[in-house]
Amino acid sequence: MATKPKTFSRGQLAKHSGVKAETIRYYESCGLIKPPLRTSGGHRIYSADDANRVTFIRRCRELGFSLKEVNGLTELAYNDDISCTQVRELTSDHIVDVQGKIKDLKKMERVLKSMINQCDENTSPDCPIIEALSS
Repeated sequence: MATKPKTFSRGQLAKHSGVKAETIRYYESCGLIKPPLRTSGGHRIYSADDANRVTFIRRCRELGFSLKEVNGLTELAYNDDISCTQVRELTSDHIVDVQGKIKDLKKMERVLKSMINQCDENTSPDCPIIEALSS
């Protein structure tokens, strides 16, 4: 079984964490991860802690947390005084946002199905979907 490296280049970190190298650079610019150490040749060196943090951020983003929310979660996760209650509250607030998005998506689905039904019933050369999208 291969052991996990103690340090990573940006490319290695990207492969290990499942994000693109440009995303890692973006996370640095946003302050989600600290600027890495550099070799004497100027190459970035990321630690195993950085790898864990980038993976944590990726998983948060996959669940739809905003960058602001991710920042709050990372501050809580990497703080010795972590409070599960604070994490729970942030996650509960996020669920409300997700439920709102689901409601909006269901409404869009109904509208799109209605447009398709109008198109199915129409035999004229004018397309009701194009007309609805144009108006």
